[in-house]
Amino acid sequence: MTTEPDTRIRNAPRALIIRDDRILLLRKRDEIKGERFALPGGAQEPGETLEQALNRECREEIGTDVTILDLLHVADYFKPRATVPPSTRQLVEFLFSCDVPDDYHAHNGHRPDKHQIEVVWTPLNVLRDIPLLPLSLAGRLTGDTGVYLGTLD
Repeated sequence: MTTEPDTRIRNAPRALIIRDDRILLLRKRDEIKGERFALPGGAQEPGETLEQALNRECREEIGTDVTILDLLHVADYFKPRATVPPSTRQLVEFLFSCDVPDDYHAHNGHRPDKHQIEVVWTPLNVLRDIPLLPLSLAGRLTGDTGVYLGTLD
């Protein structure tokens, strides 16, 4: 069966927050995909800048605004969608280096992502051993790959 592409392209800013050799991640779980981890962030809404979208998403998911430090990477990502017939949506991911307030403790925001269980500080040295989505993200976070990553899996 072939999958039909969704013709809309969605911008998705994401926050890479690292402190004391740990990265801040969303832990998600559902019956179909099981447990997985993801960076905070999500879809840019019409009329929002990338900065506004990232801060709105972070307030919703991790309960705080972030300070955006630098644009690290841009990548295309083709996300499978559970539609009939099956489809994919193209996301353009903008990965920003960010910081949270010094007194921040990991917790869900007021509107967590679907299937989001908790927010966790995860040691950087286990990234290759956990289901971090997209799958190739762990390897790309630990290497110097330039700003444009091409297509992520």
